[in-house]
Amino acid sequence: MNSEKEKLIKDIVDIHIRQFVDSLEARYTMEVTDPLGVINAKKNNAFMSQLGEEFMFYSAFVRSFDSSFGKVLENMGNAIAKISYTVRGRIESYLLPQQTQHIDYLMTAYEKRDARPKVEDYRNFNCLVPSNVTSFLTSHETDNYFYDEETHCHYLIELKAGGDLDNKKAKSEKIALLNEFFILKNALKNDDVVKIYFATAYNKFGEGSSWRQERVQTFFAEEELLIGKDYWNFVCNDPDGFQVIFEQYKISSEYMKDALERIKRLYFDSGYDQLSITDFNDELTI
Repeated sequence: MNSEKEKLIKDIVDIHIRQFVDSLEARYTMEVTDPLGVINAKKNNAFMSQLGEEFMFYSAFVRSFDSSFGKVLENMGNAIAKISYTVRGRIESYLLPQQTQHIDYLMTAYEKRDARPKVEDYRNFNCLVPSNVTSFLTSHETDNYFYDEETHCHYLIELKAGGDLDNKKAKSEKIALLNEFFILKNALKNDDVVKIYFATAYNKFGEGSSWRQERVQTFFAEEELLIGKDYWNFVCNDPDGFQVIFEQYKISSEYMKDALERIKRLYFDSGYDQLSITDFNDELTI
C-alpha cells in the first residue's frame, strides 16, 4: 500500500473513532443527572448494585456501546471504500415475480440440502421482462454498495459488525441479498457484473482461523463470504488493509479508554480511579 493511501485510511479510522467517542461521552454526561439514564438505571437496580460498581458499569455500558459501535464500523467501511470505489446506497428498480419465485426455490433447495449454494444459482438466471414493469417497482437499502469503475463490477455487502450471524437470520440475509442482486441487475440493463457478499467485522474464531458457522454456510457459498480481515482488505482494495486499519485503531482506542475513565468518574466518583479496564479491552476490539 502506498503511503498516501495508508495515511488517508488511518485518518479516516482516527476521525470516526474520535467522533464516536465524543458523541458517546456527551451522551453519558447529559444522562448523569437522569435517573432513567442507561447507567443510573443499573445503579438504581438493587439486585444489580449488590454485585458491585464495576459490574454495574460494564453491564450497562457494554450493551449500549456494542449496538452503536456497529454503525460506526459500517460508516467507517463506506468512508474508506471511497478511496478505491464509488460508494452508493439505495437501489431502485423492479423485482419480477419469476425472480422472487426463483429465490424461494433456491432457499428450499438449500434448506433441504438438495443443493449447495453456488453463485451460478442466480447469476445465470434469466426470465422474460414484461413491457410494463410499473407494478413491480421497488427499492432496497444496502449496508455497503461499492462500484469499481475500472472493472465495471458492482459489490453488494451485508455487514454484521459482530463476528457471526444469528443462525435464525442466515436465510433472511441471503434472501435480502438476492433481492438486491436482482433489483440491481434489472436497473443496470447491461453486462456489468454484480457480486453479493455476507461480511463480518471480525472473525469470532480468531483472525486466520476458519470461520465455522454451518447454518450460514447452508445458504452462502464460500466465495460469498468476507469474514473479518477479508472484509477490511476488500474495503481498502489492498491485502494490507486490515493491518493498516488495526494499527491505527490501536492508537485511536487510547482516546476511547481515556473517555471511559472519565465516564466512570462521573457516575462513580469514589473508588473508580484505580479501576483497570483490562477486562473491557475485548469489547473494544474489532
